[in-house]
Parts: sequence; structure tokens; C-alpha cells
Amino acid sequence: MPGDSLNVNINSGGLQKNTFDAIVIGSGISGGWAAKELCEHGLKTLVLERGRNVMHNKDYPTATMRPWEFKHRGQMTEKFKEENPLITQAAGFDESTAHFFIKDNDHPYVQQKPFEWIRGYQVGGKSLIWGRACPRWSKYEFINPAKYGYGIEWPIAYDDIAPWYSHVETFAGICGNKDGIESMPDGEYLPPFEFNCAEKDIKQKLESKYKDRFMIQGRWAQLSEPKDIHLKQGRGQCQARDLCMRGCPFGGYFSSNSSTLPWAERTGNLTIRPFSVVHSIIYDEQKLKAVGVRIIDTNTQESTDYFARIIFVNASALNTNLILMNSTSNRFPNGFGNDNGLLGKYVCFQNYRGSVGGDVDGYLDKYYYGRRTAECMVPNFRNIHKNDMDFVGGYMAFTACYRANENAGGVAEQIGGTYKDALAEAGPWGMYMYMQGETIPKETNYVALSKDKKDGWGIPLLVTNVDYDDNDEKLLKDFLTQASEMLDASDVKNITQHDNHWAPGRDIHEMGACRMGKDPKTSLLNENNQFHSCKNVFVTDGACMTSTANQSPSILYMALTARAVNYAIDEMKKGNL
Repeated sequence: MPGDSLNVNINSGGLQKNTFDAIVIGSGISGGWAAKELCEHGLKTLVLERGRNVMHNKDYPTATMRPWEFKHRGQMTEKFKEENPLITQAAGFDESTAHFFIKDNDHPYVQQKPFEWIRGYQVGGKSLIWGRACPRWSKYEFINPAKYGYGIEWPIAYDDIAPWYSHVETFAGICGNKDGIESMPDGEYLPPFEFNCAEKDIKQKLESKYKDRFMIQGRWAQLSEPKDIHLKQGRGQCQARDLCMRGCPFGGYFSSNSSTLPWAERTGNLTIRPFSVVHSIIYDEQKLKAVGVRIIDTNTQESTDYFARIIFVNASALNTNLILMNSTSNRFPNGFGNDNGLLGKYVCFQNYRGSVGGDVDGYLDKYYYGRRTAECMVPNFRNIHKNDMDFVGGYMAFTACYRANENAGGVAEQIGGTYKDALAEAGPWGMYMYMQGETIPKETNYVALSKDKKDGWGIPLLVTNVDYDDNDEKLLKDFLTQASEMLDASDVKNITQHDNHWAPGRDIHEMGACRMGKDPKTSLLNENNQFHSCKNVFVTDGACMTSTANQSPSILYMALTARAVNYAIDEMKKGNL
């Protein structure tokens, strides 16, 4: 048994008190969905979260603060930046959101190659600080990696997951338009955020020039027009404040805290245990299945075992791998389910390195209302029906037009009447476009457990060895060229290109290393997200991904989770689990 040297309080409050129908490890986007679906089906469900509790609205301390109410006007001190070089680079991180990010030294890890691991340890996880983009994958993302030889075959197809996309989109509330684009299928959408005046014209210019490239209103987890199901959740319309990562008191964007966890709690079947670092999954050698989860209380350091018929691992991709690798037994001496030695291997991410921008003439008598929280999208147009480039995979882009305030930047005074007058004068329009590119799953991109370094709970530190490759560089180069040409065709002026040279990880879209597949020799999970070698343990967060595609993955995690839970329920009813 793992952790026998620990002071394990197996019968804390009695064995029955520690026994549930299901255990969910992690309370973020996928963990929240697992809890909702399990509790709705009547299963007494324990959700384990290593961080503190965060309750919707009650624990959003900066949600309604004004800029001048922050001690440093939203900035972090130089000392804080020096102590936290990773999180201070993360998208959305500032003085108003810092409480939802894990400080660099609070859970260290070992970087063999530069990798920026951004984490949020609290109930709700990173669902409080995610970017909220929710485009669907097309059928090609499931087919092309195996077809073109840069990945293994997915065990499911688009048609298998499509109804579950609809299931989660309807409940979560995704805004967007039905555009009929093959590489980014339509879903169940609320009305989109409108284009502004410059975007309307640029869309027309772009699509008149190219027949295979489209600029569409983005698909985002924002309640542009709440439906009855959202009102029943206690959520309201997005107010276009663009302060989402502070925690939205209106429930205008989807998070575990505002949506799935409260919904699960209303069933009376949910128990959430914060401050619970998962040490390992407990495997019973006689029963030939997992029987529970061992946790360490972050406050008391006491170890306790909890038991359940089924376990969902949703700790976020790399922490899920860490837990599984630390879950050793006689049956699984090299990590849970790791019969083929591939656990921790084939880590992948998404390439955000490229961006372009320029000036947009005209429209000086027009502006826009509100701080729109949704950018536009340009769906992938590369390597869809055939691999006709010198790289594999594709990329999509996020884009928007905006009106700059160049006058304020040119004023020496940063306070007072002159500065205020300058703020009131809008400058010219501009446009930007940045990439989100597919990366190749590679065995050489991996995570492992440190052999000599441990965290404060006695668990080995995670070692990361993840890097870009030549395919990433070629894809980046093509994006910079094509995006510049698209802006030029749309009459954007003074176009500049930029490669930010970010290390992997800052995209916060790490995936894989416990991937789905048809063959137990090349994958760890089957088509239902079960371990090939242990049918009562499921992984439905980013760790399960067979490949990355180019679209944002979070809505797929939700759909995979709902699908896997409903499969598990059916199997339990049949007596198979």
C-alpha cells in the first residue's frame, strides 16, 4: 500500500463516514462537471480539493473594487515579481486576481527545460481564471493526427462527442453564432457579442479576398442572454465589465463556483473537502480495483483514506499525472495503470508565440459600448482535408479591433486634470491577431517524479521536460506570414510581427501524458476515459487528451467528463463497476 509510513487515519469518524459512491479529485472545470453529473444521478460524491474553499460571490474580494481602491493600482510590487517570476507573466494576473493563483514557491517543481506551470489551488480551480473560449473541435482534429502520422488514433470521433458538446453548452451558457464553418462546427449558442464597426468592415474585406478564411464572432462561456436553465443556477447576464478573473458576482461567465458545484450541492449528495492534498489512489490487490484515495490535510498534516466505488481524477493535467505516478502498488509499481510505461509521456500544449498588429484608418466618429469580454476568432484553414504544408497540425487565431487612447500615454502627468482630459480623448483604431497552434505529442516531452526532492507533504516534486520543436517553428512562421497578409488584405496599415518566445506552459493548456486510445500498448485510457487496466478509475481532465488540436480545449474536457460519468452510471447499474 502506498504511504504505509504515513500516520494514516483510515477510520477517521468511522469507515462508513469516509465511504462515498464516488470520489472526484479536483474541483476545476472538469471536476465540477463530474460532481454535477454524479450528484444528479443520486451518487453520494466527495470532491477533494487541495486548496482553500471559495464560495461564489462571498469569496470574490476584488469583484467590485475600483482601480483607485487597489494599493498599487493593479500592479504587483517589484519584490513580488522577483519572488514569483512565473505567475506574474500569466494572462490575467495582477493585483486584482492574485488571490486565485498559486505563488511560485508554494508548490515548487523541477524544470529540466523551461516550463511555466500556472496553477490555481482553490475550490473552482482555474475555472475562476480561465480564458472562457469554447469553440468545438471538428471531425478532422480527431482524425488527422493518426491520418498524417503525428499522433495515435483517437478512440472516439466527433459524432461520439457532439451530443455531449450540446449537453454542456446548454447548461454552461456559450455565446456565439452559427457560421457553418467546417473546421469549427456550430453548437448550442446564446446570441454572440456583436462586431464593432471596424470589425464588420474588416470581416467583409477579409472574406472577399479569401474563400477559406473567416472572421467570426467568438464562442465564449459568457451569458449574453441567460436562459431559464441559467437563471435556475442563480446566474445573470454578463455585464461586459471585462473583470472576469476577479470572480463574477453576476455569474455572467461559467465557473465551477457559479454553476456546477452549487447545482451539485442542491441535490444533497455533494461533500467538498478543501485543504486536501491527494497523496495517491489506493488499489486493492484482492479486489483487483481501486477502492479509495489517500489525502493529506494541508493544515494538520494528518493523512486520511476515503473510499468509493468509482474515482474520477480531475486534478488538472500535470497534477493528475503527479498523483497517478505517486500511486504505486504491487500491481502498479511504476504508477497507477502504467503497464506500458507511458504515464507522464507525450505531454503537449498549445503554441501562443505569434502575434501581429497594425493600424486601422477611419471610424474616428465611432466608438463601442462596454468592455466586451469576447474576441473574434479566425478558425483554422491549414492541413484540414490534406496535409499540404511543410508542417503538421493547424492553428486558429483570436483577433479584435480596438480604439487606442494614445493621448493619455503622451501626457507627462499621470494624475490630475490634464491626465483626465487626455483620457477623455480616444486615439486611432488598431487591430491585433494572435495564434493558438497545435503541437505534436512526443514521447520526449514528459513529466516525472523527482528522485530526491519532495514537497511540504512528503510527495515527490514534479519534474518537467517539455520543449518546442521544428514543427512548432514552421507553424509559427506560417502564422506570422499569413496573419500579416490577412491584415494587409483588410487594409490594416503599419503591420508588425512578434514572436514572444514564451516557454511552454504559459498557455495554461497543458495536456496529455495519460492519454486515451484504442490500444493498451500505446495509451492508458479507453474510449470511455477508463484505465485499460482498472475500470473504476476515470481521467477526464486535460491529462486524457490524445492530441491538442488548435481550438481551446476546456469545453471538450466538460463534454468528455459528462459522457464518461453517464457511461459510469450505466455500468454501475449493470453491476459492472
